[in-house]
Amino acid sequence: MTRENHARALLLAPQAMRASGAARLQRMGLVVLGVAAFVAMCIDLKLAPEAMLAGMDKFGQLTAGAFPPSDGGDLPRILKALAETFAMAFAGTVLAALAALPLGVLGAKTVVGQPVLHFAFRRVLDWFRGVPALVWALILVSAFGLGPFGGVIALALADVPSLAKLFSEAIENGDERPLEGVRAAGASPLMVLRYGLAPQVTPIMASQVLFFLESNFRNAAVLGIVGAGGIGFELEERIRIFAFDQVFFIIGLYMICVAALDTVSQQLRKRLA
Repeated sequence: MTRENHARALLLAPQAMRASGAARLQRMGLVVLGVAAFVAMCIDLKLAPEAMLAGMDKFGQLTAGAFPPSDGGDLPRILKALAETFAMAFAGTVLAALAALPLGVLGAKTVVGQPVLHFAFRRVLDWFRGVPALVWALILVSAFGLGPFGGVIALALADVPSLAKLFSEAIENGDERPLEGVRAAGASPLMVLRYGLAPQVTPIMASQVLFFLESNFRNAAVLGIVGAGGIGFELEERIRIFAFDQVFFIIGLYMICVAALDTVSQQLRKRLA
């Protein structure tokens, strides 16, 4: 904005162009409160430079012992664990998508128009969405024992409410004109969903499922650390015995697998868009 335009705007709308003293004081107060809250959190969490410097020496020693990375002669076992981790992520994602599909249909305003039921259903999904996969894994491993079964169910339980919410939003944003056309042809409500709505939302839902598959492949490694199998279990074993050369080898191999899966998933999502 030029100086002449600014002066003209100031004459036409001085309140909009020049903040009042009270408004400036309020903004300054909010900034001061935000900075004070951040400092208080850092103090409470002991985020001091001394703590960082104290840990850097030990971190340097661990890093020095990690080179050169080595598979420790267990490459077949590591590859098997990686395959198990992907299988956990894939199975958990498929189970979550199958369970979330009917829940997403029920959670859409265009399907269930009763406001009270819709509100209650969405709040239940929000409540379950607050439980992360790691917490589910801890509970399920305690119930069913060590192994990938608990990890698969934990991933599915953590994904179902989020996918159901995304599915319901995709259904709500669907174009009404194809639905009206199918209804005008005398189709049943099920056929309306099948031929009027499904072609619109299926690519969106498939893209969302692929994105959750990427995320679950990363999360599955964390679940393995608490006993849910997969590559996380192999990492936990080697960290416990300070075999950081093998830890870095597994991390590097895992990063390559994650990057490859992300690339494939991204290409598939582009085709579905």
